[in-house]
Amino acid sequence: MKTCIQQKGTFVLRVGLEFPTIEVRFQNLSVEADCEVVQGKPIPTLWNTITSVFSALTTVRRCKSQSYKIKVLKDISGIIKPSRMTLLLGPPGCGKTTLLRALSGKLNPSLKVTGEISYNGYKFKEFVPQNTSAYISQYDLHISEMTVRETLDFSARCQGIGGRADMLKEISRREKQSGIVPEPDIDTYMKAISIEGLKGTLQTDYILKILGLDICADTIVGDAMNRGISGGEKRRLTTGEMIIGPNKALFMDEISTGLDSSTTFQIVTCLQQLTHITEATILVSLLQPPPETFDLFDDIILMAEGKIVYQGPRNYVLEFFEHCGFRCPERKGVADFLQEVLSEKDQAQYWYRKDQPHSFVSVDNFIVAFNKFHTVQKLNEELCTPFHKCESHKSALSFNIYSLGKWELLKTCMAREWLLIKRNSFVYVSKTLQLVVIALITMTIFIRTRMKLDLVHASYYLGSLFYALIRLMTTGVAELALTVSRLSVFYKQRDCYLYPAWAYSIPAAILKIPFSFIDAFLWTALTYYVIGYSPEPERFFRQLFLLFLIHQMAISLFRFIASVIRDPPFAANFGLFTIMVIFLFSGFIIPQRKAIHYLSEEIRKM
Repeated sequence: MKTCIQQKGTFVLRVGLEFPTIEVRFQNLSVEADCEVVQGKPIPTLWNTITSVFSALTTVRRCKSQSYKIKVLKDISGIIKPSRMTLLLGPPGCGKTTLLRALSGKLNPSLKVTGEISYNGYKFKEFVPQNTSAYISQYDLHISEMTVRETLDFSARCQGIGGRADMLKEISRREKQSGIVPEPDIDTYMKAISIEGLKGTLQTDYILKILGLDICADTIVGDAMNRGISGGEKRRLTTGEMIIGPNKALFMDEISTGLDSSTTFQIVTCLQQLTHITEATILVSLLQPPPETFDLFDDIILMAEGKIVYQGPRNYVLEFFEHCGFRCPERKGVADFLQEVLSEKDQAQYWYRKDQPHSFVSVDNFIVAFNKFHTVQKLNEELCTPFHKCESHKSALSFNIYSLGKWELLKTCMAREWLLIKRNSFVYVSKTLQLVVIALITMTIFIRTRMKLDLVHASYYLGSLFYALIRLMTTGVAELALTVSRLSVFYKQRDCYLYPAWAYSIPAAILKIPFSFIDAFLWTALTYYVIGYSPEPERFFRQLFLLFLIHQMAISLFRFIASVIRDPPFAANFGLFTIMVIFLFSGFIIPQRKAIHYLSEEIRKM
């Protein structure tokens, strides 16, 4: 893969074609979060929880609470340059994830953001940053029933090919003008990754290869109930899901979690090749990178307490801290040294000026020293020089919310939903068989070839109808677990602008129609004439249609409950409570006085 990317880059340079690049700038960036600090908080019992919810309406105060603002990022500025891979370092809680999400445009709307972020001189409101950049989360969220290859193929289809087709046309035109004969392997590679609408592409095969996922490409992702790929392979799959697209700005959050040092080195090496050859903009957050991985980066951003302590070339970071009086030991990893030197507990061991006593150097003091360091002058000059929009490549930024058209997105999501239905066919088949068995039992309970038209036999009809409604309502309970298990993946992919919400929900609703019709038809065909309903065909089809609608309503109801509740145990309990409410208010429950009257009539007949 490395050789292929290198040859591809050389191949493009031979015809004098420039890659689209993105320069990310942030100036005076601050992020605030509102939080509630509680003193003397009581035990979280049910009563105390209810009291706290309605505390604004009552005079009883169990605890004193005040609203505070926490500054996650504190007035930071910097530049993430193309064709240079930047490492983001810092202790946990210093704001690394917030910075990555802010630069990729995926911050929570409840956070207050001040300052300015721009891509090639364009502010966030002038283009679509969520579709221009890719944020790789530190959490591995995937649909467990899909294989590794299917997951990457789906992501590749949703993200499209960007400007690859236009670039290929321009390359071909310049080749003819210059009389250059393309190499067959490179020409095949570039054409393969520039074809729209393919379910599986050569790009997927290369991503599988460079991430070491080719050995488990046809293995399901799995979860706690189904055995699948390992945790490290899921971490690599999360990375591949985003880098498979045409986005030129990549923000990666703790991509080494669950990986050994060898695999981390391999992935970062491929990212380095991708950065230098395709001139991509990559910012990677790592907690404890090994020395060989650390040396692959071009620039370093060191954060602490929501502030940037150092930003600049990797080669000058040790020089800066030696200027401050701290030296990294020979056998000490530089990344570990950079994070420990900011800690009050570990800082003293790196003080090398024996003629001067050590006193703790705070983060603010480091920042003051960094503002006098020679690398800051160049950074400040670049920040003061505005990036002219006319210098930006037309294919660098995305001005559309989604990469594909509505019809293509619908077809892609429809194909995935059909795949998931086939993978869960056992659930649907078992539900149908269960329905058939219960229908046969119902036939023996309510069997009547013909009943009289009186109150007693009318109650038999109502009882059989009520039981049919109960059975078809409860068939939708299975949607709770299936929907909840995929919600986290849906929200992740929706926030990454892979597809809109309607493209996810419409295929799920359409493909459930045949199952509703089959269940309704089997129940009606088995029980209608045996119970002894009216033999007219139109009445048969009316009942079939009504039971079909009830089945559809049950599926939609439980999918809605799962979407709102999101917590599996609570969603299951709330679903059962909803069924109970529907039964109580459905009109089939006999009032008490009428029940006593019916009972007395039966006793009188006896």
